Amino acid sequence: MTKSKSPTALDLPMANPLPEATQRYFDICTEKLGMIPNVLQANAFDIDKLNAFTTFYNDVMLAASGLSKLEREMIAVVVSSINKCFYCLVAHGAAVRQLSGDPILGEMLVMNYRVADLDTRQRAMLDFAAKMTTASVTIEEADRQTLRDAGFADRDIWDIANVAGFFNMTNRVASATAMVPNEEYHAQFR
Repeated sequence: MTKSKSPTALDLPMANPLPEATQRYFDICTEKLGMIPNVLQANAFDIDKLNAFTTFYNDVMLAASGLSKLEREMIAVVVSSINKCFYCLVAHGAAVRQLSGDPILGEMLVMNYRVADLDTRQRAMLDFAAKMTTASVTIEEADRQTLRDAGFADRDIWDIANVAGFFNMTNRVASATAMVPNEEYHAQFR
């Protein structure tokens, strides 16, 4: 699936031809998702940058962790909500709807996670991610202890910080380049 319009406001066309491994990855995306996410197409002007992005994304979002895939997507949405990142709110809001089976939860997290019916663990995790997004310099041991008290191990706290940090970075890149989400995301899992 190749878009005729760039997924960003920048004129950075995808490498042509794509390396064989990249083409296989894009074919898998098309098979599993029905599309190639625009964030991947946007990075495909430089295969080394695309590979760095996908390697880090896959590690942060898919590798073994004490955080579930849903919890990581919840962090992505809350961080993106605070940053008002249109791309990530649409794309990761769809993932929350899919993984939770609850379109209302997805919308609550997009609008204001504090109105969602979350357990103590999820609330502490999202409060930490929100604080990291708005005032990371103020995080102190009491904030980490709140996570421990909610049941997170130190490795989990590392993972929360990395997911929140990754999305703070990608939100800024997406906003700075006017990255648009794939249209397919808007209707998914509602």
